[in-house]
Parts: sequence; structure tokens; C-alpha cells
Amino acid sequence: MPGVLPDGEPVPTDGALPPTALTSVGQRGFGVYVHVPFCASRCGYCDFNTYTSAELGGGASREEYVDTVLAELALARRVLGDNPPPRVDTVFVGGGTPTLLSPDDLGRILDGIDRTWGLAADAEVTTEANPESVTPASLRALRAAGYTRISLGMQSAAPGVLAILDRQHRAGRATEAAREAREAGFAHVNLDLIYGTPGESTEDFAGSLAEVVAAGVDHVSAYALIVEDGTRLAARMRRGELPYPSDDVAADRYLAAEAALGAAGFAWYEVSNWARTAAGRCRHNLLYWTGGDWWGLGPGAHSHVGGVRWWNVKHPSAYAKRLSVGESPGQARELLSPAEAHMEDVMLRLRLASGLPLDTLDGAGRAGAADALAAGLLDAAEYAAGRAVLTLRGRLLADAVVRDLLP
Repeated sequence: MPGVLPDGEPVPTDGALPPTALTSVGQRGFGVYVHVPFCASRCGYCDFNTYTSAELGGGASREEYVDTVLAELALARRVLGDNPPPRVDTVFVGGGTPTLLSPDDLGRILDGIDRTWGLAADAEVTTEANPESVTPASLRALRAAGYTRISLGMQSAAPGVLAILDRQHRAGRATEAAREAREAGFAHVNLDLIYGTPGESTEDFAGSLAEVVAAGVDHVSAYALIVEDGTRLAARMRRGELPYPSDDVAADRYLAAEAALGAAGFAWYEVSNWARTAAGRCRHNLLYWTGGDWWGLGPGAHSHVGGVRWWNVKHPSAYAKRLSVGESPGQARELLSPAEAHMEDVMLRLRLASGLPLDTLDGAGRAGAADALAAGLLDAAEYAAGRAVLTLRGRLLADAVVRDLLP
């Protein structure tokens, strides 16, 4: 099946999918992503599809948002029709700041998903949250509404780093919120870190890692700062107010994260993610990385069902307008060719600690894997067992290894 132009093809107004996409829905797992586009303020590094109250304009509001999402969910049910997933394995509510919606509203979304397709008995249900947007009471209410996992945006424990990133929470609030979440009954709590921010010292990052470990969470995500065009941070760097991030510093920070988290009992399972136990791994993200199906609800949300990928219009007003007249909010879609699907599979699965089978590579790819092994970028024991698994050095050079395997 050929691919389509980079901009994608139009999505039918009724959202209908090709019959070939409906024959195996959910066979490799099925999840639901819900995008909540609201933020109290915009962080200087953020280029996500999010809006403050001043940026929203007319035709969209927090108060009406849940009903709009439920309208897209009703459309999704019609589209899948006689080919529903056997169950919903994971739900992930992201943003934005989902917890600017009330726990009751977030519970309504979850109830709508359950009524539509049915939540698996052991479904993982995650919401993201900014530390300043939750309280002990709201966390207890979220847990009672059925949320099982929470991911808190910490970024750093250093006040100066938080200021450069334009984060609103005070230093220490993220780990407080993590402890409150555990006390509220969340078995799985994640803290997000960003490393390599201009002005961040080695001691700053070591302090952030120490606070994360002391908080008792079972999952940590750590990402190198990426400077996106159009952000305030990028503008400050262009003006020379801040230096650009250093690749060497980022590598040092990654090694520090691996050492500190490994010593505390965490194990990496994806290049940027560590968990204390297998149960603590983010199953929703694993669904993405291993080729499962998911429906993305909300403005700008992406979906993937049966090899078809599509994405919604980005602005909340346009999203709400389409659904108000019974039309799909889909902006464009693409049908992945076998070559494109293989490329994505290699790119994503190589980042996992489980790696990928060498026999999924063609001859040139296997030759590239042999070169990566000789360079110390792939684990020798795993290679002998027929799998390509990154070494620690390989994780630092993951993109280069992917190029070796996709010559």
C-alpha cells in the first residue's frame, strides 16, 4: 500500500476508516489518549498544542470541553461500529494541564470511555498534572474516579532552572505532590525531569535526582531540553540572552541519571524512562512504542488504527465547531506503507530495553547491526540471542544506531 503526501489526505466528514483498517482493531492492544489543551500559563520551552485563557478566543471553554470530547467519543464509536476493540487497555489524559479540569469532569471522560468500549479490569488510567494544580483532596477525588497513575511535571528541583523554564510551581512542590498522590492511593506515580537547561549545574541536576529518589515514586522520565522554534526560550537564545544547550552536557546528565536511578533500584525500559518494577512501566506509552492502536480525543490529538494515522484540527474552537455539526474533527490522515511501518517499528522498538529481533532487519540492516555491535553500541549477549538491544553508550547514540539499522 503506498504512502500519501506528507500533509496527508483529507479525513471524511464522517471520520470513516478504510475497511482494511477495521479488521484487526485492538489485536495489539487498544488505548485512548485525551488531550486537554488548557494551561494557566505558557512555559518558555513549550510548543505543545496548548492555550491560556487569553489565547483561546471564542467558541471554546473549559466548561464545555468535556461535552465536546464526549461528542468525539460518540463519533469514534460510530466509526468503529461493528469492529470495536475487545477492551480499552490504557487511557492517558495529557496536555496542557488536564487537572485544570475538575476531578468530576475527568471522571466523566473516563466514564464515557468505559461506556463506549469498556475498560479492561486492569486498565492503566493516567493523567498528567502540574504540581501546583493538584491538592490532597483533588488527588483523592481523581483516585476515586478511577485514575490509577499520575505523571507530574517536575522538570527540576533548582529554583533558578525552574525560572529559566518559566515553570510556575515552587521548588519542592513536585515531590510534595508526588507524596500526596501516593497517600491518596496512587500506586504508580511518575516525575518528569528536563536536563541540560542553560544555567543548570551538575549539582543542580544531582539535587533533582536526589529529590526524585527520596519522593518514593516508581517511575521517572528524563528528557534533554529541546529548543523549539517559536518558543520564548528559542527567542532568548537567538538574542544571546541564554546559551544553546550542549550535547556534551546532555550526555553527562544522562549518565548521571542512569547512575543515580540505577543505584536507587530503577531500571531503564525506554531510553528516557526508568521504573522500579515491570508493573510501574507506562503501559500506554508501551502501546505507542510497540505498534498498538489508539484513538486520540481532543484538538490536535493523533490516532492510529490498523495502519491508518490521523490527526485532529489544532484549535479548540475549530475542534468544537466541527463536532457541533456532527462532523469529524480530523484534519488529515495517512496510510503507512510497509516500508514506513518498518522504519517506525525499528525507530521505536530499538529505544526499548527489550530491543528488536535481528531477523526483522533486511541484509543491509543486519550488516549495520554488526557494525553497531563492533562499536560497542549493541549488547553482545542479546545480539548472540538474536536481538538488537542498546548498551549504555548505545543509548547516548540511539539515533545514530537507528541510521545503522535503516541504511
